[in-house]
Amino acid sequence: MKVLISADMEGTCGVVSWVRVMPPEGTAGEPTSQTEYERARLRMTREVNAAIEGALAGGAEEVIVNDSHDGMRNLIPEELHPACRFISGNDKLLGMMQGADLAGVGAVFYTGYHARAGTPAAPLAHTWTDWLNDVRFDGMSTGEFGINAAIAGHYGVPVTLVTGDDKAVAQTREFLGDQIVGVAVKEGISTFAALHLHPARAIALIRDGAYQAVAAAALASPYILDSGATVELDFDHQARADQAVLCPGVERAGERTVAFRPGDGLQLCRTFRAVMKLAGIRMSP
Repeated sequence: MKVLISADMEGTCGVVSWVRVMPPEGTAGEPTSQTEYERARLRMTREVNAAIEGALAGGAEEVIVNDSHDGMRNLIPEELHPACRFISGNDKLLGMMQGADLAGVGAVFYTGYHARAGTPAAPLAHTWTDWLNDVRFDGMSTGEFGINAAIAGHYGVPVTLVTGDDKAVAQTREFLGDQIVGVAVKEGISTFAALHLHPARAIALIRDGAYQAVAAAALASPYILDSGATVELDFDHQARADQAVLCPGVERAGERTVAFRPGDGLQLCRTFRAVMKLAGIRMSP
C-alpha cells in the first residue's frame, strides 16, 4: 500500500502567525520575516518526515508527499526523507489531494492541518481563503479536511491520520469518524496564540501516529459524498456570490451564499475550484 501525505502548514507546531506561513514573495506588499518563514517550513518538513518514517515502519511500500500550502512550494526538498517522492507547485487538478488518483494509494495522511473558518481558539483557522466563511455538505459545516476527504473518497482512498492543532484534529475526527488517528501538536488559545508541544515531542507523536494510521487503513472507509448532495458556500461579500453564479450549475442561495449539487467528489473538486477562482475578485482598486 502507498500513502499520500497532504502537507499543510498552519497546523505545524510553533506556528501561530500568518508571517510564519507566507513566503516573502507572496505578501502583496506587506513585510514578512524570511527568517520566521524559513524556520516554519523547516519544522513543516520535519513533521512530514516523521509521518513518512512512521508510515514506512508501519508497512507502507511507498510514501508520496503533496505540498498543499499556499503556493505549494514550501517543503525543503533536500531535507525530505530520501525514501519519498513529492509533488510541488500550484494549479494542480486535484489541489491538496493531488496524488490520490495514483495506483496503489490506500491511505491519505493530513499533516499541519488547521480548523475550519470561524472556529474560536483555533490558530489561523480558515477554509481555503480568508473570504470564504463556511462550506456545508447537506447542511453540515466542514473545512478543507472535509473537501479533501470527499476528493480522496472519489478514488476510494480513506483518510487515516490528521496532525495539527487540537481543534483541527477534533473537527476532522468528528467529520470522518474514529478511523482517524489524531495527533494534536498544539492547543489553541486564540486565532493567533497556542500552547505548543516541544517540536521534538511533536515529531515523536506524529511518527507514532503515522505508524498506527497505516494499520488503520485496513478497516477504514473512504468518505463518499452523496450524489447530488447540496454544497453551500458562504462568502464575506455579496460581490463574490455575484461572480460565483457564472459557473454552470451554481445558483444563488442567499445574499452571500451560493449552492451546487455535484455528482461525486471529483465534480465537487472541479466546481469548487472554479467557483473560488471566479469569486476571487479584487474588492477595491
